[in-house]
This record gives sequence, structure tokens and C-alpha cells, in this order.
Amino acid sequence: MPILLGLDTGGTYTDAVLFDQARIAAHADGHVHGGVLATAKSLTTKHDLAIGLKGAIEAVLPGLPEGTKPADIALVSMSTTLATNAIVEGHGAPICLILLGYDVKSLERAGLKQALGLDPVVFVAGGHKPTGDEQAPLDIETVRSAILAHAPKVAAFAVSGYFSVRNPAHEIAVRQMIRDLTDKPVSCGHELTSKLDAPRRALTVALNARLIPQLQQLIRAVSGLLAQQGIKAPLMVVKGDGSLIDQQVALTCPVETILSGPAASLVGARHLSGADTVMVSDMGGTTTDIAMLRAGRPVLNKEGAVVGGWRTMVEAVAVHTYGLGGDSEVRVDEHHGFMVGPRRVVALSLLAHLYPRVLDTLKAQFASEEMMAYRGQFALRQRPLDTGAEGLSDGQMKVWDALADGPVALADLIFSPAIGRNLARLVDRGLVIIAGLTPSDAAHVLGRQTSWCVEAAEIGAELFLRRAPHAGWVPPADGKALAGAIVEQVVLQSGRVILETSIAEQAGIDHHHWGTLGRYLVDRSLSAAQDSTALIDVALKLNFPLVAIGAPVGSYYGEIARRLRTELIIPPHADVSNAVGAVAGGVMQRVAITITQPTEGIFRAHLPGGLKDFVDLEAAVAFARETAAAEAGALAKRAGASDIELTHERDDKVFEQPGGLRIFMESLVAVTAFGRPALAQE
Repeated sequence: MPILLGLDTGGTYTDAVLFDQARIAAHADGHVHGGVLATAKSLTTKHDLAIGLKGAIEAVLPGLPEGTKPADIALVSMSTTLATNAIVEGHGAPICLILLGYDVKSLERAGLKQALGLDPVVFVAGGHKPTGDEQAPLDIETVRSAILAHAPKVAAFAVSGYFSVRNPAHEIAVRQMIRDLTDKPVSCGHELTSKLDAPRRALTVALNARLIPQLQQLIRAVSGLLAQQGIKAPLMVVKGDGSLIDQQVALTCPVETILSGPAASLVGARHLSGADTVMVSDMGGTTTDIAMLRAGRPVLNKEGAVVGGWRTMVEAVAVHTYGLGGDSEVRVDEHHGFMVGPRRVVALSLLAHLYPRVLDTLKAQFASEEMMAYRGQFALRQRPLDTGAEGLSDGQMKVWDALADGPVALADLIFSPAIGRNLARLVDRGLVIIAGLTPSDAAHVLGRQTSWCVEAAEIGAELFLRRAPHAGWVPPADGKALAGAIVEQVVLQSGRVILETSIAEQAGIDHHHWGTLGRYLVDRSLSAAQDSTALIDVALKLNFPLVAIGAPVGSYYGEIARRLRTELIIPPHADVSNAVGAVAGGVMQRVAITITQPTEGIFRAHLPGGLKDFVDLEAAVAFARETAAAEAGALAKRAGASDIELTHERDDKVFEQPGGLRIFMESLVAVTAFGRPALAQE
């Protein structure tokens, strides 16, 4: 039986796991942990992902069974939280969005304008009607001018046409023009979804284009490292629904890896714990992802994944993602007071561990009695430029150059508001990251962690207390007390988000609609101790067991489960659950074709390659099913599947008038292709 290698590149750690399928199959309870040969962790190095990946892969390969070698590995599969983290933190490569046939007011819908920020948007005449007929001719010259003007300044293009899911002809034409005129990647709306909702489709394709450079960097790094080790196995990537796709397919649709990490962790949690119906909380360095397993299967969000406040059109696990992790920024907010997150920063203890001179800077700041802004905060490069120097303004380039030799204290970097704005733009693009106080530092102060520089964490906590006072927040007495307050805040915020998810799933009530009373009841239930003098007692109970996975959970989730009054399960290898899930899934591709009736007696199939009319509905359905089956099978094979099986669906929408008259509206014909990943020897 083959050996499998699972990888996960997260915001903080890169994990690697080796599996022996023979031992998995023979294990009595069927859990994947029965086949685990070795696990390894290495720090993720965003400036050069190959460094962290190399460390994890080299550390895990000695766990191969005697007599086997790296070339015997039959499959490599990878999940990644990088796409999710990039959206949550507002990072991404600069893009140009070309909208065909859209109204300017579309920018105000689905959060599209806010999501694009300063990236250019070009409105072009064109697009189609609901019937698939042309709404207006495509303005070729405007498209050409926009491509030539913006190509030098962006990393990718995104194209979304009005009703392109009913006829993709204009998107296909613009895509070809971009490929002819530039070497930049291009993403089209009809390639990502077959559902209506033009602004949300535009949002999805924009996010997809933004993520392409980051996923390219990751896949190139993994491919190069595998080649160095003599591993020739297929490389797969986990999608947001927990299924797998070949690396080349992933490069064309990176947005489908949104929630790849959470999906893999959910699949991994199922296989590691053996639990069937549970709530799963995955706490990493950047986010906490909460989802449900029902009857052993991940619950999917058919309406599209919601990440960082944006509702995409990517069908993925119904996961609630929150900016709360071991490396979340500790801060005092003028509106919300003392809190943790949502932004990820580099822990001071880790920064000083990687760059020992940082400790000297912290000591100097601690010894200084002068007023100093940005105490205990640093900036450093996070990854290479994605568009070259021409993508930066002069001011941004000066900040970038100042960080060439490693971390720089913000107190020595920011001398004017303009420098602060330029730094913020580099942070927004994910090129630069801030370092500051985090829960990981608090764990070092309290002795719960010792792997990094404890002294840097201790000084960082003391410097945090010296910051300018904020109204409504009373600072703790010393750094150790602050560390305890940080841990308590993580417990409280984690409990809140678990209850937020539970209430949303059960009652459909978003936490924004709780009101003052709802927030009071939740916080009272989560308080460390009930007040015996209070007039009322509040006790909310989570009825399902809570499975906690992720590296930091041991520091917090015992107390969180106690306050939620539920059973806690932390399974074996919980800290590498994402890598486990990466090799536990299968390949799945779905193709849906809509059939409409533009005029009486004509049934129009909106096919991937265009339109086809029929005079008989059943003939249209049969042709659509045959086309969808061929397309789904081809997509599954291209995605890396073998032994493909097909399932068919049909959903007719018929309006029934009083008196029994039935009027056909539309029919949806869908085919799903499922197969196991093709292994090297196959």
C-alpha cells in the first residue's frame, strides 16, 4: 500500500505528516491516526515559503518505513490557510477588474467597492440578457486600452460579464485579449460559478485574481522541494469543500482554496477523533475556524463561503472564520476596549528568536524614559514584491528599502504621517507585516510556552503597559498580570465566537442583531465565575461535544469547554489536523447547466461553450445531462481523479397558476464526478 505525504502551509506553521495506507486500513477503529508514521512542524516563512516547507519536509522524511525512500511516496496533498488569511487580513496582489455590461451602481452591492479598495475598475459596454442573448456589443477598443494601461501596474486581471453564466462569450473574448497582450494571469466569472448574482460573482472573481500570485508562490515552492527530494508523486491541493484538485487546476482557480485549511482541518478532525456529530474549533496562528460535522460529514454552505465579511460564490464548508489566533494582535480599541485581533502580527518572542538584535532594541526602549510612540512594535518584510518596484509609489519604495536588512522598530521608522500611510499600504498588500504583543507572548510570560525568546515577551508586555492611556481601560499592575488578562480575553472571545456560530446555525440570528441584552447574556454565561449576589443566573450550554484542533488549543480550550459546559475532545495529532485532512479527501467536480424558456416552445440550454435551443424539454435535459457528464468527468480527471463515478441531479422550477395551469420557468441539470486521487504508480 502507498505512502502519502500531507502538507499544510498556515500563517504561522508549516506542517507535514507521513501516512502508511496499509496501517490506516488495518487500524481497528478506522481512524487515520492509526496510519501516522511521523509528523513535523516548521515556521512558515512568507518571504520565502520554501524555507518553512523545506524544514517540515526534511524533518518528516526520516519517518519513512525501513526499506522505503522518498521516491516511493505515491501522493502529496496540501491544504493552505494562506488564501483565507489573506482575505481576513485584507492582503492581496493588485488587480484590474473589468466589468462587462455592469452598471456603475453595482460597485455598491455585495461590498464590491470596499473589497477592491484602490484597485482599478473598468466598465465596458457588453454583457448579456437573462436569455443569453447579447445585451450590447462588446467594446473591444475600450478593453484593449484598459489592458495596456493597467498591465504594468497589476499582478492579475479579473473579468466579470453581466449574465455571463447564461452566455460566457464576452468573458472568453476578453480573456483571450489579455492573454494575447500580456503575460498576466486572468480570472473569469463563468469559470468559478454557474449561479446568478452579478455583483457577488464580480467580488468572487476579483478575490480569485488577487490570490493567484500567492498560490503560485506556494505551489512553485512545494514543487521545487519535492523535486529536490526525488519525489515524483502528483501534487494535490484541498478545496474549500474538503475535496482535492491537481496543482495546475488550483492555479487557475485559487479562490476555491478559500477555507482550504478549515476544510482540511474538519476532514482531519473527523478522521483523528472518530466523532460523528460535533462542533469543531480550529485555532491557528491567525484565525479561529468553527464548523459542524453531522453524521461524519462536513456541513456545506450552499450560499457561498463567507470570509472576512465577504460572501463569495464559492461552495465550501459552512465555516465561521474569526480573526483570533495565537499570533493575533493585542490592542486597546477606542470603541471596544481591550481585545485580541483580528489582525495577525509576528509575536515579539518569535521575532527575537529569529533576529536576536531585536532583544537589544526592546531592552533599549525599556531603559529609555522619553516619550516614545509605537513602543514594542516592529515592521519587517513578509514576502517578495508581486509586481516589481513599478507597483510601488516612491514613498512605499523608501519604506520597503528601509526594511531590506530585517525588522525595524516602528519608533525608528515612522517619522511622519505620510510614512505611516505608506507602511499601512504595504501591510495591506501583504508585503510587510507588523510585530507586536500576542497571546503567544503571553503564554511565554506565564511559562506555558518556552520555545521562543521569553525575555522579549516579558519586555514586550511591560512596554505595552507604557503606551498612552485609553479611556475605559485600566491597565493591569505588571506584565505578568497583563499576560493573564490576555489569556482571559482569548478564552472570552473564543467562547463568544463559538456561541455566535451556534446561535447563527440554530436560530439564524447573526450576532450583529443580538443587541445589548444578547451580548450581556452571552458574556455573563462565559464569565469566569457566577456572581452569587446577582438577581439572575445565566448558563448557556453547548449540547454537542467540542473538538479542538490546532497548535494553541492546549493553552485555552480546557477552560473554554468548561465555560461552555460541554465535553472537550483534543484528538491525537490535533496540532497537524490540516495536514491529516489534506490526504483524507477525494476529488469532486460538479457541473450544472441551466435550461430556460426564452419564448414559448423553445427550451434553451446554457452550456459551458455557448447556447443550444430545443423544441422539446426532455431532449434539452438529455443533451444537458450528457454535456454535464462529459464536462464533469473531464474536470475530475484534470483535477487528478481516478476510478471516477458520476451522480446526476435535476431540479425543475414550474409555476402553477390557479386552475392547474403549469408554466415552465427553468430546469437545473447537474452532474457530480467523484474519484480518489490518482497515485504515482497508477
